[in-house]
Amino acid sequence: MEQHIIVRIANSGDAHFAEIITAEMEESAKARGTGIAKRSPQYIIDKMIEGKAVIALTTEKIWVGFCYIEEWSHGEFVANSGLIVSPAFRKTGVAKQIKQKIFELSRAKYPTAKIFGLTTGLAVMKINSDLGYEPVTYSQLTNDEQFWSGCKSCVNYDILMSKERKNCLCTAMLYDPADHYEPHETKDHFEEKSKVYERLIKFKQSWFMKAFQRKDKHKDEHQKKKRLFASMFSLIFS
Repeated sequence: MEQHIIVRIANSGDAHFAEIITAEMEESAKARGTGIAKRSPQYIIDKMIEGKAVIALTTEKIWVGFCYIEEWSHGEFVANSGLIVSPAFRKTGVAKQIKQKIFELSRAKYPTAKIFGLTTGLAVMKINSDLGYEPVTYSQLTNDEQFWSGCKSCVNYDILMSKERKNCLCTAMLYDPADHYEPHETKDHFEEKSKVYERLIKFKQSWFMKAFQRKDKHKDEHQKKKRLFASMFSLIFS
């Protein structure tokens, strides 16, 4: 029987789910071969108490998914971080429901803030596009040192730093309440460019890893790939 899922703002009564949430975040990051800022169960509980998190549960109180809000650059930016769905409930559409709810909560709590995210997944990019996010360069994100220090737990942190924080395997996406396209426009744009995005993600994964490992070797090949990378970006932002 299909279980009914409730997606709502988390509260202090959900604190007992904190350990399973943080454990699943870590396991998911390992499985993807990437990383997210590690958070303690107490950090997750604090977000629940502050009303800055969204949780998904079945009517039988089984944990399904979670996401929380982080504030950066004195409220100029906020990020919808730590999106995680229990393996048993993946590919059910609940991730999109959670993202919608946390986006609405972010808009209500921080109406003038720019909402951004970093992701290596095409599925999350699609969800963000449906909400009105646009792909952007890293220079358009927060320069808050505390945010970037959170990347230290990611296996790709050395790549990020080797690129002087201008690029990495993740794709940056941003919703600017003062200057944005309507969701149907960003959704249509993503659908039009989805194959380019897919190629870009695969390209980043192969190029960045090899380029970082080899460093100065094969400079001609490196420059050729760099030009191809720039060309792909021009297609996305055109």
